[in-house]
Amino acid sequence: MNVKFLRISYLILISFFLINSYVYPCTTAIILGKYTSNGKPLLYKHRDAGFEQNKLMYFTDGKYNYIGLVNSVDSVGKEVWAGTNSAGFSIMNSASYNLKPADDSTDFADREGVIMKQALMQCATIKDFEKFLTELPKPLGVEANFGVIDAEGGAAYFETNNFDYIKVDVNEAPNGYIIRTNYSVTGDEDQGYGYIRHAQAEKLFENAVSEKSFSAEFLAQNISRCLKHGLTGKDLTEGNLPDENEKKFVHFEDFIPRNSSVTTVIIEGVAEGESADLTTMWTTLGFQLCSVSVPVWVAAGKNLPALLTADESGEAPLCTKALQLKEKCFPVKRGSGKRYLNVAALLNKQNSGIMQKLKPIEEKIKNEAEKNISGWEKNKFKKDEALKFYDWVNEFITNEYHINFGI
Repeated sequence: MNVKFLRISYLILISFFLINSYVYPCTTAIILGKYTSNGKPLLYKHRDAGFEQNKLMYFTDGKYNYIGLVNSVDSVGKEVWAGTNSAGFSIMNSASYNLKPADDSTDFADREGVIMKQALMQCATIKDFEKFLTELPKPLGVEANFGVIDAEGGAAYFETNNFDYIKVDVNEAPNGYIIRTNYSVTGDEDQGYGYIRHAQAEKLFENAVSEKSFSAEFLAQNISRCLKHGLTGKDLTEGNLPDENEKKFVHFEDFIPRNSSVTTVIIEGVAEGESADLTTMWTTLGFQLCSVSVPVWVAAGKNLPALLTADESGEAPLCTKALQLKEKCFPVKRGSGKRYLNVAALLNKQNSGIMQKLKPIEEKIKNEAEKNISGWEKNKFKKDEALKFYDWVNEFITNEYHINFGI
């Protein structure tokens, strides 16, 4: 046989294996309202993906209007990777790598985004979603943990493969929360990925339960930006911080945030008796260590903050800004450079690190948003106030990134 042909065949085989074995390690969770600081349930997705550019889109193509997280290359929004609709139904997922039965030879796959979009179009409750999953044609083309909450107190994971699912009700969880990374508890034991990330998240969640400190802010700050390793215990925020001009590189794998982290979505549901209009979707577009969390509401309509939606380039400006700052965190491009984080870019003695500068900016956004939310809780949601907030947040973030980072 021709030696050149063998070499080419070998390279194709290896390339196929590498592409199909790459793991995008999302970290997700659902927390019941009775365990949060404000009595509202939380749906959390720290997304890792091969698409760094993400955006929000507003949709009116279903029974319910909805907001979805979309890959920026997906110009029409064929797939949604987390979202919430006008009925207060919210959904996200993490890929699972231990649910496919050994006798399943199906090559139909990667349909999670399509299914979540369809669910947002037509589901109002957990019950609706279960019926929807049951009635979908099989094979589904998925291997995933779908996390769902609704405005009626429903909260569950659906550990789903091509032909079946198992519902895991969060209301039956002893501590009021469930965490899922890239394996399913109903799948093959010790298979899948994300055990180290799960362990670190579990430690942080245990403390939050005892202190009743669960909130959207806690998830954005303490989980998506956690710089403590779940196995080694190494905490990059402890000890002597480097000088701002120093290059201090650390091996950066199996932390909750990673080089492949692209966006965090935290959906704050409603307390008992509240209108679904108050459902709040907090989104941190782009690499989370270099971005800020911004809230949006389906009830405010299609005019989402311009920073979170595609501009003339097809990309969301906030995501682009975050990715520009990410370059400072991973400046080594050749070889295995993407696995090494320059800590000084994020945290340093001079308090000029990216995370140090962004924290008060995000705090200001949260405080301004909560002024509105507090008023709506006492009266009702007011679209004009939400749109006024969108205008303010666009200008505020744009100015702060320019002042602090020159971008």
